[in-house]
Amino acid sequence: MNAPDCTAIFEASCPLGDARIVVVPVPFEGTTSYGKGTAGGPTAIIDASHQLDFEDPWFGRTRDCGIAVDRAIAFDPKASPDEAGTQIESSLHERVSALLRQSKIPAVLGGEHSISLGAIRACADRFGPIGVLQVDAHMDLRLAYQGFTHSHASVMHEVLDRLPDVRKLVQVGIRDYCAEEVAFAQSQGERVEVLRDDELFRRCDMGESARAVFVEVIASLPERVYVSFDIDGLDPSLCPNTGTPVPGGLGFNQASLLLQVLAESGRTVVGFDLVEVAPSPGGGEWDANVGARVLYKLCGCAVRSQG
Repeated sequence: MNAPDCTAIFEASCPLGDARIVVVPVPFEGTTSYGKGTAGGPTAIIDASHQLDFEDPWFGRTRDCGIAVDRAIAFDPKASPDEAGTQIESSLHERVSALLRQSKIPAVLGGEHSISLGAIRACADRFGPIGVLQVDAHMDLRLAYQGFTHSHASVMHEVLDRLPDVRKLVQVGIRDYCAEEVAFAQSQGERVEVLRDDELFRRCDMGESARAVFVEVIASLPERVYVSFDIDGLDPSLCPNTGTPVPGGLGFNQASLLLQVLAESGRTVVGFDLVEVAPSPGGGEWDANVGARVLYKLCGCAVRSQG
């Protein structure tokens, strides 16, 4: 289940040694519970990246900083989802740790959301204490889901339970959750801050600017931040083939503004992931095109935040 050997991204090839950002594909979907296809996300996004123009009004020409694509994370396709998840966590932790030692910015490309754990653990080990900014329709705070602890629906529960150096989790775009997740979030006290999608809508409807709301939530994060961006945090018109789409969500410009506010806040983005992008089974490129644009914004945010 490794991705094809993709050495070029955003119409450019960069040797790993010269790159500032290194994309690590993780084409895994072992616990997806509704729609399938996110294993094809990394290759589809990389392919779609060549269709973009690269002058960005928010972050400039990020491509020129050097973006390389590393080999995909390997795992046993015959293993159970939990076993494969453990393999991926270990391998990704090792890979991201090595990139951080080389002063690279790791950009992890899923795949389902469960893959984030290994990368977040590596960043917490290297830079802790850190915060996590999660863009998502879901809280992902279940203890387990459908019998799997290494699940896309429980990844942030694992992060909070296992990684004490993750001092703050800020969730944006949340609009689908269960009582168990709300109770767990409340049990964490100030460690978890949730900006629900309906709250963002209400505050903007009452006259606040989205920028002001984002400035407020970003201010609660510590100096070093890992960004975990689930594409279903966006309006589903932008990601119709993602596994668990939910009505509502951030518009593309709102998501871009959130990343701009983060980059301008004085905080440093130490790594990030983009997950749950699923190419159209009919061959359409819309999901991958949007995913490539979000990836470019994330790259720009990380580079801008590091000066």
